[in-house]
Amino acid sequence: MNTIITIGRQYGSAGREIGEKVAAHYGIKCYDKELLARAAKESGFCTEMLEHHDERPTNSFLYNLVMDTYSFGYNASSFVDMPISHKVFLAQFDAIKKLAGEGPSVIVGRCADYALADMKNCVHLFIYGDEETKIKRIAEKYNLSPEKARETMMKTDKQRQSYYNYYSSKKWGRADSYDLCINSSVLGVDGTVDLIIQYVELCEAKNKNI
Repeated sequence: MNTIITIGRQYGSAGREIGEKVAAHYGIKCYDKELLARAAKESGFCTEMLEHHDERPTNSFLYNLVMDTYSFGYNASSFVDMPISHKVFLAQFDAIKKLAGEGPSVIVGRCADYALADMKNCVHLFIYGDEETKIKRIAEKYNLSPEKARETMMKTDKQRQSYYNYYSSKKWGRADSYDLCINSSVLGVDGTVDLIIQYVELCEAKNKNI
């Protein structure tokens, strides 16, 4: 297995769980929140700052100005003049590229497909789901009412969409932004994992024959 799998996902679609199960099948690492720790270590930003900006574009000039006093680790003058939200994105972008250079892995969210657009041995996926299924999953996982689960789902997806559309040249969740989009509500988590494994193996077989 020589493929890097990136997964964009709607909130409540079980994208992270699916990614973890695919990674376990291949015996490779799955990076989601772990990516933040790696980016923090290599950039000099504190993990809390990365978590605050995680998949959330921050456009507040005042916030960027205040937080800039706490940033360090980069010296290029053009970088110093950047808003903190851009610096955080670049720190994650660099971490994703370095992780991909270390071998096969599954990377969830954070514009990973865009960061690795020039790499050949990648499969870029998007996991979505039926609204009813997603709301039920969120409500059960976080002990929320269906109304609160729906509100959280809409807010999180709006943030992810804004982040992706702002930093990449593509559109979040649109079929032509990915190699394959899968409705996890149809096959369930394990069925979706099986489908991804089949798809990855077909891609690897095709690449060997080129």
